[in-house]
Amino acid sequence: MLGVAIIGTGNISPAHIGAYLAFPERCKIVALCDIYPEKAQEKAERFGLTGVEIVDDHHKLLGRKDIDLVSVCTPPYCHAEITVNFLNDGKHVITEKPMAPTLEECDQIIAAAKKSGKIHAVIAQNRFRDPIMHLKNVIDSGKIGRILHAQINSYWWRGHCYYDLWWRGTWEKEGGGCTLNHAVHHIDMLGWMMGRPERVQAILSNAAHDNAEVEDISIAAMQYADGAVAQITSSVIHHGEEQEIIFQGEHARVSAPWRVAAQLSKDDGFPMDNPTLREELQTYYASLPQLKYVGHDGEIDDVMTAIETGGQPLITSQSGRLTIELITAIYKAGFEHREVLLPILPDDPYYTSKGMRENAVHFYEKTNSVVQLGTQKEITTGSDYQGGK
Repeated sequence: MLGVAIIGTGNISPAHIGAYLAFPERCKIVALCDIYPEKAQEKAERFGLTGVEIVDDHHKLLGRKDIDLVSVCTPPYCHAEITVNFLNDGKHVITEKPMAPTLEECDQIIAAAKKSGKIHAVIAQNRFRDPIMHLKNVIDSGKIGRILHAQINSYWWRGHCYYDLWWRGTWEKEGGGCTLNHAVHHIDMLGWMMGRPERVQAILSNAAHDNAEVEDISIAAMQYADGAVAQITSSVIHHGEEQEIIFQGEHARVSAPWRVAAQLSKDDGFPMDNPTLREELQTYYASLPQLKYVGHDGEIDDVMTAIETGGQPLITSQSGRLTIELITAIYKAGFEHREVLLPILPDDPYYTSKGMRENAVHFYEKTNSVVQLGTQKEITTGSDYQGGK
C-alpha cells in the first residue's frame, strides 16, 4: 500500500485525487499541502478523505515514513524545488505538466532522481487515451511509411479573467503562456512520436489578454534531420477548443481524432484513392486493444505499476525534458525572430531560469492578482480525441 501526498490543491488536484481513489487497494492519500490550507481542507471534504493531514508547507512532510509517492500539482515556478526536495527525501514523484519552466530545472530534477534511485514521472495524461495510444501504434507499425509532415492544432479558449489568478500570466511564476501550459500536451505527443527536430522557427503574440505578460498564441515550424516538417499552433483564443494531431506519411494520412486517407499516383502524377491501404489501416486500428484506465487514472496506474514492479513509467524525466527543450526553442525563436538550432546547451541563455526571464518578451503587464477565480469545480484538460471535445 503506497502512502500518497499531494502538494498543491488547486484546479488540477481533483484529477490526481480521483485517480488515486480509483485504486484503493494499492494506495492511500495521507497528506494534502497547500499554501492556502483552506483549499486543501475543501478537497479533503469534497472527496471524503479520512485520516489525511493538511499542511501549508511541503517541508513539513519531508522525512515522513508513511509517504511513498508525491504528486506535485503546484504552479510551475516551484515544480523543480518541490520535486527535488522529495526525491532527495527518498520519495517517488509525479510532477504535473510542465515538468519545469526551464531546462536548468529539468536537469536538476533528473540529477536528483538518478541520485535517489526513485521514480520520477511527468504528467502527460493525454497519451493515456485510446485514440492517441492507437495513433502511436499505427505510426510505429510503419504502415503509413516515413512521416513527412505533422500538424498540431492545440486549440484552447480562456477568458480574459483567466490570467487574473495570482500566479498566471507572468514569466516568473507561470513560466510561459499557452505554449508551455496548454500545448505542452501536444508538444509531448509530437516528441513521443517524432523525436527531436533539428531547427525551429516561431511567431509569438498576445492577441486577447492584455492582463498577462505571456503569449496567448504561438505558431511554430520545425524541421527534422530527414527533411520532415512539423507545424504547431498553440492557442487560448480558439473557440470550441478543437484539438487535433495529424500525420502525413509517405503512403497515408492518419490523425487523432481518427481519420485515415490513402492515395496512389496516377501515371500523370495526380492522386487516386488507395482503398486497399485505407481499409488495412482501418482494420488494424480497430484491432488495437482498449486501455483499461485513461487520462490521469491511466498515468497514475502506470507509475504505481512501475513502483510495484521495479520498472519504468511511460513518461519519464527525459520525456518531460524533451518537451521543455522544444518549448524553449519555440520561445527563443519567437523572441529573437530567428531560426533556432537544437539541442539547446547549458551555455545558452535560455537554458537557465535567469536567462529565460531576462530574455522573455512582456507583451503586456499583469494588472490584477486574485487568490481564487470563481467557484467552478470542473476545468477542461484536453480533448478526448473521439471526434468531439
